[in-house]
Amino acid sequence: MQTGRRAAGIVAASIALGFIGSIPAHAEGSRTTYISGWHINSESSRWTDNATDGVSTSVQFSGCSTDSDNGFGEAGITLYKDVFGPDEDHGTRTNYCNTSSWGSQSSGDYYFTLSSLTYGGTLNVKSVGIRY
Repeated sequence: MQTGRRAAGIVAASIALGFIGSIPAHAEGSRTTYISGWHINSESSRWTDNATDGVSTSVQFSGCSTDSDNGFGEAGITLYKDVFGPDEDHGTRTNYCNTSSWGSQSSGDYYFTLSSLTYGGTLNVKSVGIRY
């Protein structure tokens, strides 16, 4: 009887380990925030990418508006790596109130800035999703 319980326990543990091993990998990090009253050169908060996965760094805008009667057209957003000395510019993407991506980045601290705005001088975004 004791041997049967031990064997059943080993089988159950093996099955549990099999399930744990099959859990899919997820993005290292993400956050959701918003933008209120941004002007050219406004900066997001920083995040740390440890480069433990191959997920593309991306910024998703939803619910965009400006202080212009023309509404929202597009915004230029630039990704920077925070380093000693001048921060590394990782490129500017045009965001049409959608997702902008920069590919998988090396480990470090990152942020983005508003580099251009088609209409108006003030940007508001109801939801900003950042994945890294």
